[in-house]
Amino acid sequence: MTASRRFTLYNRAVQSKKLLMDHLLAAVDLGSNSFRLSVARVVQHNGHAQIYAVDRLKEPVQLAAGLDERNMLNDAAVDRALAVLKRYGERLAGFHPNRVRAVATSTFRVARNAAQILPLAEEALGFPIEVIAGQEEARLIYSGVANELPPSDDRRLVIDIGGGSTESIIGKGYDPLQIASLTMGCVTYTRRFFPEGKITAQNMQEAELAARGQFERISKPYRRTGWHQAYGSSGTAKGLLAILAEGGMSKKGITLDGMEKLKSLLIKDERVIMEHLPGIKPARAPVLAGGLAIMMAAFRELKIENMLPGEGALRVGVLYDMVGRASHHDKRDETVRQLIKRYHLDVNQANRVRDIALKLYESIPENEEKEELGRALGWAASLHEVGMSITSSDYHRHSAYILENADMPGFSNDDQTLLAWLALGHQSKLGKLKGVGARPIHWYALLCLRLAALLCRRRENVPVLPLSVQVKGRKIKVNVARAWLQTHPLSEYTLRQEEAEWDKAGFSFQLIETP
Repeated sequence: MTASRRFTLYNRAVQSKKLLMDHLLAAVDLGSNSFRLSVARVVQHNGHAQIYAVDRLKEPVQLAAGLDERNMLNDAAVDRALAVLKRYGERLAGFHPNRVRAVATSTFRVARNAAQILPLAEEALGFPIEVIAGQEEARLIYSGVANELPPSDDRRLVIDIGGGSTESIIGKGYDPLQIASLTMGCVTYTRRFFPEGKITAQNMQEAELAARGQFERISKPYRRTGWHQAYGSSGTAKGLLAILAEGGMSKKGITLDGMEKLKSLLIKDERVIMEHLPGIKPARAPVLAGGLAIMMAAFRELKIENMLPGEGALRVGVLYDMVGRASHHDKRDETVRQLIKRYHLDVNQANRVRDIALKLYESIPENEEKEELGRALGWAASLHEVGMSITSSDYHRHSAYILENADMPGFSNDDQTLLAWLALGHQSKLGKLKGVGARPIHWYALLCLRLAALLCRRRENVPVLPLSVQVKGRKIKVNVARAWLQTHPLSEYTLRQEEAEWDKAGFSFQLIETP
């Protein structure tokens, strides 16, 4: 899949057109252990959306098992992933792109060859795939679990042990209070500590101690925040629940005593023997030891007494996030507001630049990407000075770094890359932006942001816009009042420089003086 095609798929898929509530939504979760597909319908109850699953698919791909010592995914793992995604693609045939969202987690985050594999995966699925950060994964997991539990004002702890990472969240209602994504999972720990499937007291202890070291980093703030009930939302948690219940090792939920009994049995057998573990599923057996060690570490470090099953998790969180975007309750808007507060931005200046950039953007020809790209332009304009918190010198570079690397709930890696690109290019030379794979409409959005920043240089309101924009293909015309140019020599000088910059970037830029 070409970069241009990927940009098209991505922008089509995240368009914020209002979803029709009687249509289906689909979420695809490319986990490090299993791939999951959920198809659901959305029903409105008293103004609140409720999601009802109509189809679910799950396949144990064990993608993380294909990582070598250099974090390169091998061909066998890639082939397994592509085969599953092709099957999912058949199920999703006919879905409109803005009703499908696919997210990839830990293994895609760490694989050094992910950039080469991602286009193949998107081609197989037929839809774009967003690689999400650990913090965003944790937020979506909590949203999925919280929306499937009865309403409560109590604080809840959610633990999700995936194949390559473990997410731990304390939340109240639908809002997370503490979020952590730890770099350990049932697949990676099984490979690291139980590579031949042999289980001993020593390697179980080593695995648990390593996991405790990770949980130790978050234990104090988590215990200080506190919670009323803990929930396990992953395949590891559900597998343990079934094994402990059917094996008579625990009366209700997951307990440390029950896991100790299971550990003793595994050490005695020296491996996972299916006949000795009623309730275990064949796909869970290869990664049981690693998942058990991590869960026991969580119980010890966080002082968990009992854990109940939490349904939904990541895929349901993705579905509710899609509903929120369609209903104009986009988590990304809230994130932008929080960043403005955190970095003490000049709100008046941010609003000036945003309003002018969006006003100029209205003249851009209609395009299937225009609506969502316009939202990205607004966010980038609001946050273009975030780098000022570091230094005013080359602040646009600092802004780009922050926007690409900060934890931004609701934003995918692709979202943040686009914001960073716009922030980096909003001033100074355009040559630094070459090679990013952007198409003309992305450059048009950048043009609007650059002109808005230019007009707001004095940090004063601009009651009447002195210029307008016309674009077609790679031709740009900026019409500006001659009288205004005569009274704004610095602005005229900067606009003349823009002519040269855009010409070097491969555009025909004309500055036209109007009476």
